[in-house]
Amino acid sequence: MEREPRCSPGDLSVVLPEVAPGDVAVSVEAAVVAASAWARTPLPERIARLRAAQGALATAKDELARGIALETGKPLTEALGEVGAVVAKIDLTIADAERYLADEGNLGGPHPAVVRRRARGPAAVVGPFNFPLHLGHGANVAHLLAGNPVIFKPSPLAACVAARYGELMSPAFPPGVFQIVQGGGAEGEALCLDPRVRSVCFTGSVPVGKALARALAEDFSKDLALELGGSNALLVCADADLDKAAAAAAEGACLTAGQRCNATSRIIVERPVAAEFQRRFLAALAAFQPGDPLLPTTKLGPVISASAVARYERLLAETPGAWLLPGRAEPVVAGQRGHYVRPAVVLCDAGDAPVEECFVPIVRLFIADDLDAAVRLHDATPFGLTASIFTRSEAAFRALGELLEVGNLYANLPTTFSPSTLPFGGLHASGNGRPGGRGFIRFTTDEQAVQWAAWEG
Repeated sequence: MEREPRCSPGDLSVVLPEVAPGDVAVSVEAAVVAASAWARTPLPERIARLRAAQGALATAKDELARGIALETGKPLTEALGEVGAVVAKIDLTIADAERYLADEGNLGGPHPAVVRRRARGPAAVVGPFNFPLHLGHGANVAHLLAGNPVIFKPSPLAACVAARYGELMSPAFPPGVFQIVQGGGAEGEALCLDPRVRSVCFTGSVPVGKALARALAEDFSKDLALELGGSNALLVCADADLDKAAAAAAEGACLTAGQRCNATSRIIVERPVAAEFQRRFLAALAAFQPGDPLLPTTKLGPVISASAVARYERLLAETPGAWLLPGRAEPVVAGQRGHYVRPAVVLCDAGDAPVEECFVPIVRLFIADDLDAAVRLHDATPFGLTASIFTRSEAAFRALGELLEVGNLYANLPTTFSPSTLPFGGLHASGNGRPGGRGFIRFTTDEQAVQWAAWEG
């Protein structure tokens, strides 16, 4: 049966070019051949090559942003921000390389000694569609600076813009050092499970992450970094600035149409301010109207696919509670057919905490009688990625924050405020302690302790 063509989620009349799956075995073999020489390449030369790639990416910033918007439906302003982060990530990771890859001496033991970092070998990086360049790019750059050849398998939902990214990156490196392998789940599995691949960085769903962990469990020397999403909460204390909290909650719920691992999918508000917060939050959501992602004024683009719309509609039908803002799909916006949906908000009871990631602009609102109840509500899901606490009291923030088991904790900021200058990773079902963001390069090498007695002669 002939497969349906892949279309732009913001305009289904635009048919996207087909991108053929790559040959995983050939790419891995090329990376293996390149590994020894790249590992011996001095760090200053690796840095210089990354600088060359950075220049090519910066020159193509507008082209890449438009490609992201066209292929994934991310609004153009967000896409420009993503590409800007891609360019800036190289500077941050070079600084990390100079810090973390340096030999460590003067260790105070009985003999002269040094701890050094050794390149591990070929690395597989599997990226998602929602940040089709930035999330994979962070791992790509870290591994390249560490001396590891990289094979990047992007999401098949962002294959075209990823291919262009590869065209800009690859010429800066020797053959086999940086490659793109296109494809779906079969290619991703073959790449990650190849015994010659020594590191795997995967961003995606919990089931696939668990399957990878099981499959790689017996290869102790193969490092696995998992970023698996979240069900992130914004906690509104009774003393919070309600306008700022409402604006942050609306932004966190609607950026990238809710398709962010750090999206605000839950709000937990103390009872004394619940009614007033609810009013202001619903008003703030009015600014997020579905629109063409290629327009610079659009704040809410489409979801990625028809299956994402189906998940949205299933959640509308199955989520218990009182709908404060009933959602609906919008198949046509301004005369343009696409995968558009509207934000939705449901008031839930304490026992209705979600056990799956939402990944669409649907928000569950919970009312807590006190902060102890707020913590219990927060912890009622298996995830632990981001949380934000809105309060005017630093002491209250610090005390409450000590109780929340998340990898990223914010005060008076959106749950989506995750700058590249900080580490980024989750606990529990959200990840395995191998954070992306700043400092990821710590997980790209093997540590070797070297000591020696006095030399004879």
